[in-house]
Amino acid sequence: MEKIRDILVVDDDTGHRTMLKTLLGGWGYSVYEADDGSTAIAFVNKRPFDLILMDIRMVKVSGIEALDAIKGINPAIPVIIMTAYSSIESAIEAMKKGAYEYLTKPLDFDEMRIKMEQAMDHSKLREENRILKEIIGEHFDSRNIIGKSPSMINLLETTSKAAASDATVLITGESGTGKEMVAGAIHFNSPRKDHPFIKLNCAAISEGLLESELFGHEKGAFTGAIRRREGCFRQAHMGSLFLDEISEISLNMQAKLLRVIQEREFTRVGGEDVIRVDVRIIAATNKDLLAEVRSGNFREDLYYRLNVITLKVPPLRERREDIPLLAEHFIKMFSQKNNKGIKGFTPQAMDRIIRYAWPGNVREIMNTIESAVVLSNSDYLAAQDLPIIPSDEKPVEAHREINAELPLDEVEKATILNTLEASGGNKSEAARRLGITRMTLHKKLKKYGVS
Repeated sequence: MEKIRDILVVDDDTGHRTMLKTLLGGWGYSVYEADDGSTAIAFVNKRPFDLILMDIRMVKVSGIEALDAIKGINPAIPVIIMTAYSSIESAIEAMKKGAYEYLTKPLDFDEMRIKMEQAMDHSKLREENRILKEIIGEHFDSRNIIGKSPSMINLLETTSKAAASDATVLITGESGTGKEMVAGAIHFNSPRKDHPFIKLNCAAISEGLLESELFGHEKGAFTGAIRRREGCFRQAHMGSLFLDEISEISLNMQAKLLRVIQEREFTRVGGEDVIRVDVRIIAATNKDLLAEVRSGNFREDLYYRLNVITLKVPPLRERREDIPLLAEHFIKMFSQKNNKGIKGFTPQAMDRIIRYAWPGNVREIMNTIESAVVLSNSDYLAAQDLPIIPSDEKPVEAHREINAELPLDEVEKATILNTLEASGGNKSEAARRLGITRMTLHKKLKKYGVS
């Protein structure tokens, strides 16, 4: 359930203040009142408001003076100034000092509501991105893309060049290889790093909702659209938009996405206003998009729009020399995160890690070591702390012998059954290693007549 937003109304005109309180309360906001700038400052010292509506001319402490103090206390609170037409110059001065917007009296309530929602959406997004950068700033540092193999050195070099440009990037690779990490490294090492990095998993959203997620919607555009909402393109303005699993969107949505990439403009669902944006597109897929084009599942023109710079993230089986580096990186990271004093691996544990094929790639080795670190009480992780492969079974080979003449369905069936066997019959574990959902695994097993 969405949090009720707190609005502070600052006006020394009792009648005007009471009218606004009634109006805003009817719109679903929690309203606080201040009859002077000094009272507003005292309020801001006590609580973080979502928005302040403040008159510019007040007898004791003016709106300009109060704005200066409020921005010194909590610069994240958006302030909208209310002014008479004759005082517009003062309102412009207030905007130079940090006010989000100004409204002229008598107020146009429709305009006021739109500007309030825009201010609060902008403020929320800015705060989310500030927190996001603090949390993942180092996580997305290109130095944390671990590897010394030739394929990883080549990837890092190309990623660095891609980050310096403003070109559209297509990242390919199996599930779990770290495509989102690469996308983040591109954004946070680019000229757009101080602007939003918005992520959207296209496969996780139904087609009916995807258009709204991408382009936003107007109030009343469909059932449940109780207010205007900005979509990912508008949220990512001046920054980067990461579209994961791009191959999963429908042909109809592909056409709409192509138009936005070409024209850099769109309209919200249910709206008419044309919105222009400056957004860098970074897309990712675990499928062969060119094969999807040939099969008619993906538009050729969109493919070439996305495929300006291509980065292929190699699976772990193709860079086995990087496995010990990743293991050491993750044990250090999770030991620090969980306040553990774990110093490393026993030789037997490292041998087991190196011999395993890691079909779930970097995501699997990360999750495995995190689990082992959390559950361990020793100074060194031992082989028994890593229940990757039953000790009485041979490790999965890095490269399986597959008959090149077999139909694709037979290859898929063999891969699924081998992974299921390696997972000890645990379907959830097998699905995780394959990089698919448990529901998808059940459908495929049913397709191949396996219960």
